[in-house]
Amino acid sequence: MNEVLVRLVGITKSFLGVPVLRGVDLDLRAGEVHALVGENGAGKSTLLKVLAGIHRPDSGRILVGDREVTFAAPRDAQDAGIAIIHQEFNLLPHRTVAENVFLGREPVRRGQVDRRAMTAETRRLLEWVGEYGIEPDSEVARLSVARRQVVEIVKALSTEAKVVAMDEPTAALADGEVELLRDLVRRLRHRGIAILYVSHRLREVFDLSQRITVLKDGAFVSCSPTEELSSGQLVRQMVGRPLEALYPAPASVPGEVRLAVRGAGNGRLRDLTFDVAAGEIVGLAGLQGSGRSAIARAISGVEPFTTGVLELDGEPAKITGPRSAVRHGIGYVTEDRKGEGLALRQSVRDNALLVRRAALRGAAARHHADLGSLLKSVAVVARGPHQEVQYLSGGNQQKVVLGKWLAVSPRVLIVDEPTRGIDVGAKQTIYQLLRKLAADGVAILMIASELPELLGMSDRVLVMHDGAIAGELPAGASEEAVMGLATGHRMGEVG
Repeated sequence: MNEVLVRLVGITKSFLGVPVLRGVDLDLRAGEVHALVGENGAGKSTLLKVLAGIHRPDSGRILVGDREVTFAAPRDAQDAGIAIIHQEFNLLPHRTVAENVFLGREPVRRGQVDRRAMTAETRRLLEWVGEYGIEPDSEVARLSVARRQVVEIVKALSTEAKVVAMDEPTAALADGEVELLRDLVRRLRHRGIAILYVSHRLREVFDLSQRITVLKDGAFVSCSPTEELSSGQLVRQMVGRPLEALYPAPASVPGEVRLAVRGAGNGRLRDLTFDVAAGEIVGLAGLQGSGRSAIARAISGVEPFTTGVLELDGEPAKITGPRSAVRHGIGYVTEDRKGEGLALRQSVRDNALLVRRAALRGAAARHHADLGSLLKSVAVVARGPHQEVQYLSGGNQQKVVLGKWLAVSPRVLIVDEPTRGIDVGAKQTIYQLLRKLAADGVAILMIASELPELLGMSDRVLVMHDGAIAGELPAGASEEAVMGLATGHRMGEVG
């Protein structure tokens, strides 16, 4: 344990003459989780690809143990005991777990695939990492996302990997699945595996890692023991600004009530009564399954209320579906930007105009002149309006999602996990956009699982529990108060 398994020294890499890595140092030790953090564009992904043998560095050294090596291809890195778990899984959904684990490396006996040996070895590896309810003959398509990730890790370990790099491993996981992944990371660490953990989720970084390396603009900033850093210090190193500066202060006093919900419910929700004023950001907190997203889907017409009353600017509004909600001036930024928020193979321009074209039945085609100013207002960084959205960073994709709703000037905007999977710098841009919208009179309902974010951005917080509102907390409330209500305690029981 604590033995240095891999060391990167002075790694540099440029593309088309543009430096991406500038003399980066990194070492990975047995039995340690080493977090790698930085904004998008900091060089994290390129460094992972150098480690994986996908890119060859322009200069610098890679040492495995005490031996200097050159990786000409990913197979060389794999043979050296290094495995990379990418964000996008490399699994065949309609094959079994065992078939995926040994894909391309199937054991052969008497000229045929030895399925018995393959199944037995897969079972041994599954037992080695822990009991996660996965059978070797299970079809991958039937597994949860978190368990597919376990399969990816088992696949890596089947190559006798001693170093496992994980790129945003919880980005695609639901809240309830994250703990499974965390548990697996801890188990691997205690079994002597060196783990390089890349994540934008700072709470995970502090919870799991023993050391943290910070990159900024392709350069090495620092490597520190996790216990010696605060979240504020880490953010300052990453973006050059203090943590407190991330959350812009309200620019104006909330106005008249814009959205009012009275005694509303449906199959998932019951007896909801609350309001959101013009110029106000109201946070929605709660555990997974508490009803936070169900409220968003009800107000936006995806799963409408079946009881109660919804009012907009004091007038009753019957929302029967998403088009109806748009016509009433309600925008909805879903938590799944790739699956529900964007047409990934279409251009930035087409995505920014998606809602307006649908709402105005093609009239948006006559309004191209203001597209540039729209994209500028949400600070989208792209090669141009014709670039496909799938090639943008997560932060810029999210800005396009916001832009498509700004194009129809909503009165109410619901944002569900608006900064999930994006870096700290992009998060600040999103926060500033939301505050500017509020200053312009938009009523904003914000859902976020990261409590520091929710408390930092909200003027008030409504806490959900079991499909109902358990209580309301003012700005500046503590995380403990939120969790007390979210877990079903009464206000008087919250310490």
